[in-house]
Amino acid sequence: MQTVHMSLYVIALLVILALLFDFMNGFHDAANAIATVVSTGVLKPQQAVAMAAFFNVIAILFFQLKVAATIGKGTIDPSVVDHYVIFGALVGAIFWNLVTWYFGIPSSSSHALIGGLVGAAVAKAGTGALVSKGLWTTIIFIVVSPLLGFVLGSVMMLIVSWLFVKSTPLKVDKWFRRLQLVSASMFSLGHGGNDAQKTIGIIWMLLVSAGYVSNSDALPPMWVVISCYASIGLGTLFGGWRIVKTMGQKITKLKPVGGFCAETGGAITLFVASHFGIPVSTTHTITGAIVGVGSAQKMSAVRWGVAGNIVWAWILTIPASAFVAAIAWWIGLHIL
Repeated sequence: MQTVHMSLYVIALLVILALLFDFMNGFHDAANAIATVVSTGVLKPQQAVAMAAFFNVIAILFFQLKVAATIGKGTIDPSVVDHYVIFGALVGAIFWNLVTWYFGIPSSSSHALIGGLVGAAVAKAGTGALVSKGLWTTIIFIVVSPLLGFVLGSVMMLIVSWLFVKSTPLKVDKWFRRLQLVSASMFSLGHGGNDAQKTIGIIWMLLVSAGYVSNSDALPPMWVVISCYASIGLGTLFGGWRIVKTMGQKITKLKPVGGFCAETGGAITLFVASHFGIPVSTTHTITGAIVGVGSAQKMSAVRWGVAGNIVWAWILTIPASAFVAAIAWWIGLHIL
């Protein structure tokens, strides 16, 4: 990668902007980890966000930085990366997160960031700046991750229903109130392990383009890793309550057993994706799992109109954030 001259002031500004996006990722996506455990009444909101934030941060101990490498080197051609591209990508992603948070729509912060990178890179260098393999993997998993969550959530629900068919509802509720603490913790761990790494990849890309880090380095600086995990945990701690209501109450009515199955199915999906370095959406994953749990009981238990509106937000995320990022890239040329 050719070194791009940029002032320390600009680098600091972009790192702060990236950490702001990471904070908003936690804030925006907190609902993914805690909506089910809050809506089922297992934990109070304050307890749930504290637990989720804790597991977001300690995910640093459990996952390799494969997702960060995919974002940093496998989405757009590293040779086109400069401070203008990074600025455009972050502004596009932050804008879309704010819009969807305001309307309570559980969209993907991950895909907003990828859309931002795509829009800024194409604005600078055309479609030749895109790395097709990494982008196609991401696009494929826009469909695969909610489907996998759907399948695992519904299968978990069927297995649990079969195992506890002779148990009383009171006994089942008692057991799964406890087990849901485990499943929510595991989903939060997967959320931190996959999502914090996307911002790590962005800052890593910035430092390489500025010449502060070698392109041949296998890992980013440790301060980048720690600050990104801390930022997403802090964002989760503040939580996005508008989206919690949509995820936990509007798609389908959940009981502790359903919450456990949805979170477990979602957590398995996130663990597998992080292991292979695939940046997936925690929003897509848990939504698919919740719909799977609801439909395993009966199809009418799912509010398909709400689910359909969410899918439309998924479809629009990458092009909308890409469009804003392209405009922000042009603005960046004149102000940075």
